Amino acid sequence: MARIPIALQLYSIRDDCAKDFPGCLEAVAKMGYDGVEFAGYHGLSAKELKKICGDLGLVPVGAHVGMDTLMGDQLQATIDFHLELGSKYPVVPWIPEEYRPDADGWRRTADMFNEIAAHLKPHGLKTGYHNHHIEWTPVGGEIPWDVFFSNTCADVIMQLDLGNALHGGTHAEPYIGKYPGRSTTLHLKEFSATNDQALIGEGDVRWEEAFRLAETVGGTEWYIVEQESYAFPPLECVARCLENLRKMGK
Repeated sequence: MARIPIALQLYSIRDDCAKDFPGCLEAVAKMGYDGVEFAGYHGLSAKELKKICGDLGLVPVGAHVGMDTLMGDQLQATIDFHLELGSKYPVVPWIPEEYRPDADGWRRTADMFNEIAAHLKPHGLKTGYHNHHIEWTPVGGEIPWDVFFSNTCADVIMQLDLGNALHGGTHAEPYIGKYPGRSTTLHLKEFSATNDQALIGEGDVRWEEAFRLAETVGGTEWYIVEQESYAFPPLECVARCLENLRKMGK
């Protein structure tokens, strides 16, 4: 299988981005990242971001977006922005509590995501959902992650965050195989029971298994690094994460 490229979720370096967004994009490109996933645009237009990324050789993979930006009057503006940027995957990183009061709430929200996916599909775009830790706590005897993804169509990306899942008490790697072809983008985040500042490769995530599944049945197009704790300055942390992945052969 061809090498899966590696992007950076820019939330990892959010404070630096707020000070000098173009400079951070340049630094990320120099580290050797292939692309970026946005977490806000810091006042830049889609046209400006596309040019910056193009000049740096970075692919604008997607973005974390609020659920509201994919609904109602905001949906078309979101479609237009991503088409101009060349970003295919606007993914929701958090579902407000009112949309998930119980298992049936998760099912209703899954139906909403199916409707959003149907609106995006003609434009070549896909939405998806990114977990934190709550999705692994049973609700009425059911695992929310299973409820949601067993009720969404194949056009809704399952953006697993391996570290967040492990924080919730679950080794999530098997879910890549349980929902084959759904892990279009996979979030690489470490979790360690003994070191809350662990970088990728320094904790408890079963990386070899995750990579094996992503590269055989996951349908994974992008690995996306996300680091939210810092033993070093954030830019150095994400550089070290990439270095560790290279040592793993990625």
